[in-house]
This record gives sequence, C-alpha cells and structure tokens, in this order.
Amino acid sequence: MLGLIERLRSGTADEDCGCTVTVDRPAGVSEPRLTADADGCPGEGVLATAPACRRRVARRLAETATTTVAVTQAGLVRTYTGRGAATLRAAGRFHDRVSDRDRQLAERALGDPIGAARAAIGRAGPVASAAATTGLSACVSHDRPVDYEQLFRPTVAPVGSLGRVTPADPPDDPDDEWELDTGGVARRTARTGGFDQLHLTPASTTLDAAARRTLAAARERLATGTTVDQSPERAVASAVRGVATESTPTERLTTLLRRHTRGLGLLADLLVVPGVSDIWLTAPVSETPVRVGVDGRSAETNVRLSAADTRTLASRVRAAGGGLSRAQPTADATLDGVRVAAVDEPASDGPAFALRRDHASEPWTLPRLVAAGTMPTRAAALLSLAVERGGAGLVAGPRGAGKTTTLGALLWALPPTVRTVVIEDTPELPVAALQSRDRDVQRLHAESGADATFTPTDAVRTALRLGDGALVVGEVRGTEAAALYEAMRVGAAADAVLGTIHGTDAAGVRERVVADLGVAPSAFAATEFVVSLAPDHRLATLEEVRAGGNGDDCDVRFRTLFDRDGATGVVRRGDSRLLSSLTDPDESYAETLDALAARTERLDRLVAAGQTGAGGEANRP
Repeated sequence: MLGLIERLRSGTADEDCGCTVTVDRPAGVSEPRLTADADGCPGEGVLATAPACRRRVARRLAETATTTVAVTQAGLVRTYTGRGAATLRAAGRFHDRVSDRDRQLAERALGDPIGAARAAIGRAGPVASAAATTGLSACVSHDRPVDYEQLFRPTVAPVGSLGRVTPADPPDDPDDEWELDTGGVARRTARTGGFDQLHLTPASTTLDAAARRTLAAARERLATGTTVDQSPERAVASAVRGVATESTPTERLTTLLRRHTRGLGLLADLLVVPGVSDIWLTAPVSETPVRVGVDGRSAETNVRLSAADTRTLASRVRAAGGGLSRAQPTADATLDGVRVAAVDEPASDGPAFALRRDHASEPWTLPRLVAAGTMPTRAAALLSLAVERGGAGLVAGPRGAGKTTTLGALLWALPPTVRTVVIEDTPELPVAALQSRDRDVQRLHAESGADATFTPTDAVRTALRLGDGALVVGEVRGTEAAALYEAMRVGAAADAVLGTIHGTDAAGVRERVVADLGVAPSAFAATEFVVSLAPDHRLATLEEVRAGGNGDDCDVRFRTLFDRDGATGVVRRGDSRLLSSLTDPDESYAETLDALAARTERLDRLVAAGQTGAGGEANRP
C-alpha cells in the first residue's frame, strides 16, 4: 500500500501522460532538442503541475545530450531550459544509476525530483554519491527554497513565433501601463540602481486555443508551400484563409503570421511601446534578456530569443541588407521600416543586434517636440524661423538622443513650396509622410562602403545639380562633408541646408567636421546654428556660429541662445548673429524679433489645443 501511495504521489502511472516525446535536431542547431506533443495529454505537458509528464520527459532526457525541452499544446510552445531541464535530465540519470539499489527512490526521482534529491542528500553511500555525480543534488542545493513553479518556469510563444516571453505575472503596481496597437499590453516598473523592468504581454499569447491552432496550421501551409500566391504578403493572407473558419479572427491572425514569419516577431511589439526607440540584443542572444531604451532609460524585458530565433533574425537582416558573414561580419539594413545594425563572428561572440526607429505613427513636428517637453517653445519657434528662411544648421548629439527625430521635425517647418532633396543611406526621415501631404521631396539613396557605386559625396553633388531647394543629409559622417560645406560656403544652396552629426556641442561638432572629416575651417563658418541634444532626448543647447573678427572665417566662436534652462537672453538683447542673418533686407531686427514672438505664441496655442500633428496650421510658417 505504501508503495502505491508513493507511486501515485510521484506520478508513476505512465497512462496519466499522453505526451508524444521525440528528439530531433532542427536545421542549424548545434545540439538536439526534446519535443513533447501534449495535445490530448491530461496534464497538457505543463511540467510544473504534471508529475506524469515530468516522468516521461525525464526518461528521454537521460538518453540525450540536450538541455532544451519544447512542449507543444494547442498551438502554444512552452520551452524549458536551464535549471529546470537540467533537473529532469539529472533525475533520469539518477533513476538509471540507482534503480537496482533503491527502486522506490529511483522511481520517485522521475516525477518528484525535488523530493528525491532531498531524500538522497540525507543518505550516505552510493545513493548520495549518485545524486552528486548525476547533478540531481546540485539542482536543489541552493540558498533559497525551490518549488516546481519556480523550477519549471518556461518561456511561452505560439508555434513558429519569433521570440518568446517568460510567463511571470505582470507587476501589480507598474509605473506605466499601455495597451498597444498590436493588441498586447506593456507594463514598466522603474528600478533604482539597476535596469527598469518592462513586462510585455503580447497579443499572440492571449489567443484562445482554437485561434492558436489555426495560426499553427496556417504557418505549416506557408512553410510547406501549400499556398500558390507569388507575393509574400498575399501568401500569408492566403495561408490563414485556407485554414480559417467563420469564427476565426482572420485579419488579426494574418497580421501575427506576417510579423513572425516575415518581420520582427515580438520585437515589433516592443517597438510600439510609447517611448521605446531602441532594442539591444547582446551576444549570446539566447542567454541574454532583450533590453530596450525607453524615454532615455534602459529597461530589461521579459522577451527572449532562442538560438534558432537568433539565426532567423540574422537571416532576415542578411536578406534585407547583405553582409553578416565571416567575410563581412557587419550589416546595416532596414527591416519592416526599422533600422537594424547587426554584427556576427569573427567581429563578436555570435550574432548581436541593435534596432532603432521612431515608434510613433504620427510624424514628429516641432510643436510635438514642445508638447513632449524636449524643447522650449521659443527655441522651437526660432528653429522654425531659421528653417523657413534658409538657415544652415546641424543637429548633434550622442547615439540614441533623437537627432533623426529632430531633423525630421525641422523638415515640416520648410515652406510647402520649397523643393527638398534628402540624402540617406538608410531611410529614416519622414520622406513618404511629407510626400503624402504634397511636399516636393526627393530622396537620394546613397551607399556606404568600399564597393559603393553611388556614395554620399556623389549624392551631394547630384543634389546640387537638381536645382535650387533645401538640402538635407541624414547623417554627415564622411567625405560628403567637404562637398556639402563647399556648397554652403559658396552659396550653392539658397534654401536651408540641414543634417545630423555625432557630437555633444557646437565646439565638438566643429572639431569633428574639421579635424576628422577634413572640412576647411573657413568652410565650417558657413554653419549658422547647431542644435545639441542630450541622451534623454531633450535640448541641451541651441548655439549660433560666429565667424571671428577682422573677416577671419577660421576663427569660429559659438554663442548659446538656449540651454536646458531656457533662453539665455542673447536673442532678446538684439545680439544674435543668427537672428540678424534671418532678417530680410526690408525688415529690422526688432521686426524679426516680433515675428519670433508671434510664432512662439502660436506654437503655445497649438500645443495647448493638442494640435501638434503634421497637417494643418501646426507647420505653416
């Protein structure tokens, strides 16, 4: 009777588990993987609560070299790695080692490895030795108590998902909570002295069992080429329609399937969280939490990418931008409208990625920057006036400070009738949005690298031949700087000349342009203003550039017009070289100052009324 009770407690009845367990080695994977199909299993393959399922998995793990267990059930995949999988593998080996000495304890180890380990640790002789050599005792010999909910905490994702999440409960009292356009929910909790925590509940994990099964079936149709559409987008939709029923949320599943089979998977969910502009995947990606930059702070997420996910993402980046091989271990591509920088061996210890984009669906404008608290109204009004009247300026700051966002906002301040040529190697500026509102904007796609056939320098020279108008360089960083500044110096561009550059302030920008990029000091004097951003995306300084006295353009000096505390008084005192240069021949400095004050008041009204979009009055001069 005692033996029967013990067997029931440890889940020894194999008929209580309906999992079909196989061991395979997916393409490109270095070690085998144990897969348990739990459809039809009473315990649903949930290792934390189903001792019979633990028994079946432990037996097979003892025969393999894998430490990864994937359980599929109703279109959902629970993946167990680390300590939990290692415990079951150790339990299986402990069973094989001691079954002829203590069969009862050996059987218990398969379904109740924690209890068996504690019992074995208290023994002496061969049983205790077997617990130590198989690793069973090490799985529970930690300072804090362990239970099965802690030990078997999988990552969760629908079948075929790119990325997965840990199923830990979301924080009870988050500092921020958002319902996402994707259908998911994100919650952020601030931490002092460490990473903030960002918990994502993606839409893909909230599907019911029927929808998950339909999604898995559609993915299978797509993978096996059952659909006949030539277009990838149509193939995804066709795959879902081919297995859908009347109750299937077809549009939602089509979006999810496309995101996970063609796009960025769960990373796309993170990129729509308000304030998130960057995602970092550090090598080894499968062992490192996905981290994001949100509102100037770093946050650790509950999103994970497996080794297979990492290879899939690398393949998609490679297809979109080339590179990422041993001969060319870096790549810079645009995938799903997101800029992705990637690096691989031998330049790093495996694939690593950095993703960046402006998460907002509405383009950023100067009024919107004011409303977000990143720029004083009067500074935005001055920049609006400078851009409208053909000023030449650069937006500077460290990586991730929002230089491209700010430059994009300046483009909306250009007069609608001004022709604009935008030069970029990776499309990031809101060219399409400008064109959709009848702006005359032409993008030139420059190429970087030794094999480039149309370099940024070629693009600048081509832009100057395309006629008068504003000239915008997405990032000034190479030989194009000399051509750009020569054009500015001789007055080849009658309208605004704008660009972004790495630097912390105007003096640092001049040092980079002159010393690093080889621009003549006299040419740099053609710069009229430098907008410097801080790492938190806020305006650090707005400085004007002043050529030295006695006509010496090489003696360049800088005057701060605005800093983080607001205006410095230079403009109001009538001592601004920038405002003087923006004053029309038939206009006095005082009249230009009045125009600036009127523009400031109008921006304040728009921000107060919430009218900060790209259309309408918000961006009229």
